[in-house]
Amino acid sequence: MNTAYIGVGSNLEREKHARAAWQELAALGSDLRASPIYECAAVGFDSHPFFNFVIQLNTDLALPEFVARLRAIEHKWGRDTNAQKFQDRTLDLDIVLFGDCICAQNPQLPRSDIFKYPFVIQPLYDLQPELTIPGDGRTVEQIWRNAKELDSLQKIDFSL
Repeated sequence: MNTAYIGVGSNLEREKHARAAWQELAALGSDLRASPIYECAAVGFDSHPFFNFVIQLNTDLALPEFVARLRAIEHKWGRDTNAQKFQDRTLDLDIVLFGDCICAQNPQLPRSDIFKYPFVIQPLYDLQPELTIPGDGRTVEQIWRNAKELDSLQKIDFSL
C-alpha cells in the first residue's frame, strides 16, 4: 500500500470538478483526506482563477496503473487529450508524492512543483507538515517556511 498525494486543480466549473476529484479518487484508494481549498490566479497565462488543493489517499495500485487511472479521470471530466501546460482546466490531477518513489520523469516524483508553487506546498503543509520529502530529506514544513508568495493564496470556505 502506498500513500499518494494528488494535487487537484480546476478553473472551469471549479466546485463541480473539486467534488468530482474527491469522488473519483475515493474509487482508487482509501482513507482520503483533503487539504483546505485555495483560490489563486492562473500561473503562466491570463485566465480565471484556480481552485487548488491536495488529496491524500492510500492505494494498492502500482504507479503505472495509478497514473493511467488519473489520466482517465481527467479525460472523463472534459480535459482535452492534447491539453497544454498553460491553459484552462476542468480537472487537473498531478501526483505530488507516491510513497517513497523517486522518479526523474513520467511522472517526476517527488513533483518539483512542491518547491516552486505556493498552491502545492501550502495544501501539502496543511495535510502533513512533518512528512519528509523522499530524496530531498527536508520536511514539508521546512520547505513551506522558505516558500514565497504564500499570501497569493486565498483559503476558500468550501466543503467537498
